[in-house]
Amino acid sequence: MKRLITLEDLELSTGKKTRLYRLLYKYGPGNGRMMVLPIDQGLEHGPRDFFPNPDSINPEFQLRLALEGGFSAIAFQVGLAEKYLRGFAGKVPLILKINGKTEIPPDEDAFSSCTASVEDAVRLGADAIGYTCYVGSPRQDEDFSQFQRVRREAERAGMPVIMWAYPRGKSIEQKGGRDSFYAVDYAARVAQELGADVVKVNLPKVDEGKRALYPKPYNELKLSLKEMLEHMVSSAGRTLVIISGGSKRTDDALLEEVKTCLEAGVSGFIFGRNFWQRRFGEALDMAGRITKLTQQVSHNAVEKAVAGAR
Repeated sequence: MKRLITLEDLELSTGKKTRLYRLLYKYGPGNGRMMVLPIDQGLEHGPRDFFPNPDSINPEFQLRLALEGGFSAIAFQVGLAEKYLRGFAGKVPLILKINGKTEIPPDEDAFSSCTASVEDAVRLGADAIGYTCYVGSPRQDEDFSQFQRVRREAERAGMPVIMWAYPRGKSIEQKGGRDSFYAVDYAARVAQELGADVVKVNLPKVDEGKRALYPKPYNELKLSLKEMLEHMVSSAGRTLVIISGGSKRTDDALLEEVKTCLEAGVSGFIFGRNFWQRRFGEALDMAGRITKLTQQVSHNAVEKAVAGAR
C-alpha cells in the first residue's frame, strides 16, 4: 500500500493547514481522507442530472445528505451557498467553487471564468475554494493567468485551493482522450506545478483502440488501475489527490474502485451523481459503507506501518 501524503508533508500557511485539517480529520471519514459532495452540476450540465431523482434538484437534499452521511464538505457555486447554506452553517463545511461554465459551448476551447472570489469564500465561512482548470485547452494560457490571480488571493487569505484538473480540447483528443492515463497523469502534475493544494482528477481509463495515439512512453505501458493511480499520486507530489466519482454505477463497482484508490494512496473522493441520483436512504447507506471502508483501509495501513517499524 502506497504511503498516504499527510498535512505534515506539506509546506502550508497556518490558515491553510487549519482549514485542511478540518476537511481531512475533523469532518468526514477522518484519518487524513476527505469525502466531498459536489453540487455544481446544475451549472455545468443544466437540470438534466436531477431527473433520475427529482428530490435532488433542491440543494437542501444534498445538504441533509452531507450532514447525515458524514461528508467532509459540500461543494457549491456562490448562488447556492448564499441561498441554502445558512441553516447548515458550521455543520457542513463549504468548498466554494469560484469558477464555472455551461455545457452549451463545445469543449474544444474550454474555459471556466470566475463566478466568485476568494473574498466570497471567506465571507461564507468556506474551508477551501474549488477551481476548474482545463489542461490542454487552447485557452489554457488565460486559464493559467486567471488561476495565478486566484492562487495569490487564496494565499493571502490562508484559503486552501482544490483544483478540478480536467484535460480538454482537440489536442487532448488527438493524444488519446481526456480520460487516458497520459492526460490524467499530466493534469495531476499540472496542479502541483501551478500551486494547487489538492487536485481532483478522474479515474484513468485505457482504450486499446486509442493506444497508438498515446505519447511515449504511455503507449507502451501496461499498468493496472492501482499502478496508474500510484503513479498519479507521485506525479502530484505534495499536492493531495482526490478522485472524482463520476456518473452513477453499481454498488460493487463503486466500492471496488474506492478500495483500489485508497490502497494507491489517494487522499479522498468527490462523489456527486453517484450519491444524489439515489434516493436519500440508499445514498445514506452507501456513504456509510464507503466511510467504513475508508476507515478500515486507514487502520490496516497504520497496523502495517507499526509492524514494519518493529
